[in-house]
Amino acid sequence: MTNRLADTLSPYLRAHADNPVDWHPWGEEAFAEARRRDVPLLVSIGYSTCHWCHVMARESFADDATAAQINAAFVPVKIDREEHPEVDAAFMAAASAFTRSLGWPLTVFATPAGRTFYAGTYFPPQARGGVPSFRDVLTAVNEAWTERRAEVEESADAVADALRQAATADAGGMPGAEAIAAAAAAIMQREDHRHGGFGGAPKFPMATTLRFLQHPLAQGADAARRAIDAMAASPLRDEIDGGFFRYATQADWSVPHYERMLIDNAQLIDVALAAGRDDVVRGIVGFLLGVLRRDGGAFGAAQDSESWIDGERSEGGYYRADAWDRASLRPPAVDGKVLTGWNGLAIGALARAGARLDEQEWVDAAAAAADHVLRVNRSATGALVRSSLDGAAAAAVATAADVGLLADGLLALALATGEASWATRALAVLEEPLVADPVLSAQGLAAAGDDSDGDLPSGVASRASAHLTAWLLGAGDEHRERAVALCAPLVERALQHPLAYGALLRLCATLAAPSRQVVAVVEHRQGALADAARRVEADVVAVVSPAQARGFADAGFSLFEGKDAADGVAYDCRDFVCRLPTVDPSALSV
Repeated sequence: MTNRLADTLSPYLRAHADNPVDWHPWGEEAFAEARRRDVPLLVSIGYSTCHWCHVMARESFADDATAAQINAAFVPVKIDREEHPEVDAAFMAAASAFTRSLGWPLTVFATPAGRTFYAGTYFPPQARGGVPSFRDVLTAVNEAWTERRAEVEESADAVADALRQAATADAGGMPGAEAIAAAAAAIMQREDHRHGGFGGAPKFPMATTLRFLQHPLAQGADAARRAIDAMAASPLRDEIDGGFFRYATQADWSVPHYERMLIDNAQLIDVALAAGRDDVVRGIVGFLLGVLRRDGGAFGAAQDSESWIDGERSEGGYYRADAWDRASLRPPAVDGKVLTGWNGLAIGALARAGARLDEQEWVDAAAAAADHVLRVNRSATGALVRSSLDGAAAAAVATAADVGLLADGLLALALATGEASWATRALAVLEEPLVADPVLSAQGLAAAGDDSDGDLPSGVASRASAHLTAWLLGAGDEHRERAVALCAPLVERALQHPLAYGALLRLCATLAAPSRQVVAVVEHRQGALADAARRVEADVVAVVSPAQARGFADAGFSLFEGKDAADGVAYDCRDFVCRLPTVDPSALSV
């Protein structure tokens, strides 16, 4: 095969020189070859800092079987849009007739005369999120060209119809948008329209359910907002320091069970943040940092419901006192046990909230907790354990949820700090072997598995979440595949019983929806562009310096490849499509 790209002046084209695809650079030669063979042109347009261009190259253009299919039925043309902006503009205008998600990579099929008859952007190797696989696209276009030529040359309807069927033919057992919306609707039928939240008494915050409803595909953000508003205005929330109690014994959120737990409050940070209740976020963070934080920086498990008042044990008496009287009382004890997964929840929530609201102290607190857990919650052999107390690791082995929640928190911390080392440590945590309890094993007993999401995400959901974030950061397709493999066996059960699988269903929704990744490369983390990036609603938001971008890329996170050359530039990839880099903060809100 003639390697036509190796001697070009475009680094983007040179990066494709070793592909098994028989690429032509832009020029008359490609059109002449298409006329000679009487086949369409496959025109692929991108640029060197386009993340999904790199992904599609690795997934499809470097694949021998896909390349053979391309070479047999098309004349492939690779174009650097920065080298030929007028060519890119012409094909982009033609592509607008076939897709509203304009951007790069741009994939165009054209007749030998140059007339576009079908176009799209990124196509994955397997159908997902309503997007057909690239090989299905190639098959449909080739069949339409060879069997319905006149129809193709008049319109793209034949190709589009075939691809609509292909997009749902290989979904990997995961639910689509309609099934996810139906599951959310089933939950919302149980909403308490008088008092907010779901169900009757006793009434729990149900943070995993609320986070699912806040996903765009669930279309339940209003119900989640009503719930957090109602809880925040009720006795369930401590009006003095902002922490939430475990649950309410009454449907109107009154008469709380006064225990305050790390897992509830950490998850409600994310719920409140997504609902725009920054005041609630600040209250909860104040409780975590002021009450639950232990020496060394990690967080204790909970604060007791009982305390000593006038020589007697009082359930809730401390919390019912006003601010003046409370100051003279001895506060309830804190369970100082540092649980690995629970701290992972707190690390992630503090990192996300600190980055979003530009509170560096919160991000620093998350980093201190992460350092403590990674260092202290280890066995003598270095294996991750379930918990520690006063700097001494317990013997109990880490669970699947511990591994997943800690890894997920570390990935959030990597994004909040811009430090790739937290992300690499997250990947290492994900590879920690899951060991059965040795006593159960010795007795020949199997641990009772419960993959539902109760007061915190299950081991399945938390590990899948971490793998999915790793994939979005560009750590490799195997992470998405592992997320799907974890979730798929539980999908049918989750759709039937959605209240019990909020975290899993949120993962399913994320898998079904097109992604958005925003990377702002700025030497100084303060400024209009960085602030605009932090306010974006996206699956991944990273504010990094050029050196930090290079660090992520060197560590194997391809989202950051080629993004270290300029300062004050933002990169926005949506729906598997990358827009042009921008220096305009307002462009990120469009």
